[in-house]
Amino acid sequence: MAESSLSYFFMSWFNPGLMMLTALGTLSGIYVGAIPGLSVTMAASILISFTFSWDVNNALALMVGVYCGGVYGGSRTAILLNIPGAPAAIATAFDGYPLAERGEAGRAIGVSTVVSVVGGFIGVAVLALAAPALAEFALKFAPRDYLLLATMGLLLVGSLSGESTAKGLFAGALGVTFGLVGMDPLTAEGRFTFDSIALLGGIHYVIAMIGLFGVSEALFQLHRVETVPIKQDVTKIIPSWTVILKYLPLSIRTSLIGVFIGALPGTGGDIAALLAYDHAKRTVKNPSRPFGEGAYEGLIAPESANNAAIGGAFIPMLTLGIPGDAVTAILIGALYIHGLKPGPMLMIETPHLFWFTVGNLALANVFLLIFGLTGIRIFAKMVELPKGILIPSIIVLSVVGTYALKNSVVDVYWMLGFGVLGYFLKMYGFQVGPIILGVILGPLMDVSYRRAVISVKNDMGSFFLDLVTHPISLFLTAVTIIMLINQTPLWPWMKRLLMGGKEDPPSAQEVS
Repeated sequence: MAESSLSYFFMSWFNPGLMMLTALGTLSGIYVGAIPGLSVTMAASILISFTFSWDVNNALALMVGVYCGGVYGGSRTAILLNIPGAPAAIATAFDGYPLAERGEAGRAIGVSTVVSVVGGFIGVAVLALAAPALAEFALKFAPRDYLLLATMGLLLVGSLSGESTAKGLFAGALGVTFGLVGMDPLTAEGRFTFDSIALLGGIHYVIAMIGLFGVSEALFQLHRVETVPIKQDVTKIIPSWTVILKYLPLSIRTSLIGVFIGALPGTGGDIAALLAYDHAKRTVKNPSRPFGEGAYEGLIAPESANNAAIGGAFIPMLTLGIPGDAVTAILIGALYIHGLKPGPMLMIETPHLFWFTVGNLALANVFLLIFGLTGIRIFAKMVELPKGILIPSIIVLSVVGTYALKNSVVDVYWMLGFGVLGYFLKMYGFQVGPIILGVILGPLMDVSYRRAVISVKNDMGSFFLDLVTHPISLFLTAVTIIMLINQTPLWPWMKRLLMGGKEDPPSAQEVS
């Protein structure tokens, strides 16, 4: 049995056709992921129409390669232009773009590539060794647990809002409001649509992301048109072993966070990356620079987590038939088209498919390392372009990427509106990251809360009791409360108190 598992694991490695398809998928995914609006989900859905008549191994090899490459590819434009090519790269822009502004784009992309591969291999290892156990544990998450998880994510505004938590909370709440626009998922009634048919479909978070990061940055750069572009240092792209070993513990920790979040059905690399960034900001005592100003720790954490989340997303897909994210939902459809049934029986009836997929993911990460460390000099030239060329190019790229999402001119108007909003928010010291976080997490919080309340027959007493009587819910509730207190001046005082200090608590004015 072990020999057959190994043979299926290395099938793509020694079959030239499968190897070429994996390489082609990974390379294509990197460049698709780097273009705002061209998501991995879109690429995977298009590939189904091309590959439904192929052999299942060939189809999977290509789609797995696109998946791995696409999640990584979003970091390129996030670092160079402050435009995350994919939602999973939102957190990458927080410190990646400041590094490019310092002339360190080449080194930043090199480091992000290596740690992405490290995260990818950790995800593959966990998938291979602990898939059934992790999938069974992920199934124990009730709607109230997803509500708590989303609430924890929203409390990350303290890490994303710069110096003012109040501004971060305002931006996060604004994002949640935008995220609730559209049809109610439970009643199909319009919410915040003002009787507009165009708003019934809601506001896609990718549209908000492109506008708030891309167009707002282009408008913001108009104040620096005369600034001479910074010459990027691309002589040291491949990081040294010393650098890799220095950041390896952080990369491993955040990769494990990514695997766990990725294994939760309905989550993905974007939430994993944000949680990992927050973890790094809270645990790294002496970062290379302050977070938000070009700290390599702030680049490494999200890049490790979002690639590790790929392996995590395959866990519920292959063992339970439940998609971990949007791309694995498409892959489930592809497997059904080929006559396979992802789920508990897959490991029994077609175990070779499991090990083939694991091996294919590992091979895709090898190609990710190769392709990720090439072409950086060409990419780095993007930020050395004169502002008169770069700013119009960013706006055109943003418009094309938004229109390609759903072929809708209305989406382009929304994107431009978000761009203007983001510009004015930046001018007044607000961060746009919490808005994107709110747009992503708002619908998850809404649906999870309502399902949790429905499950206890609208008895709010039972709802709150469930939060402290179930082990997973109790743990998440405790973490949420700690994160909430951590945003206030009470936290340093409580830490000093626990360590034996006898200082007076902060005044009401300090707390407010």
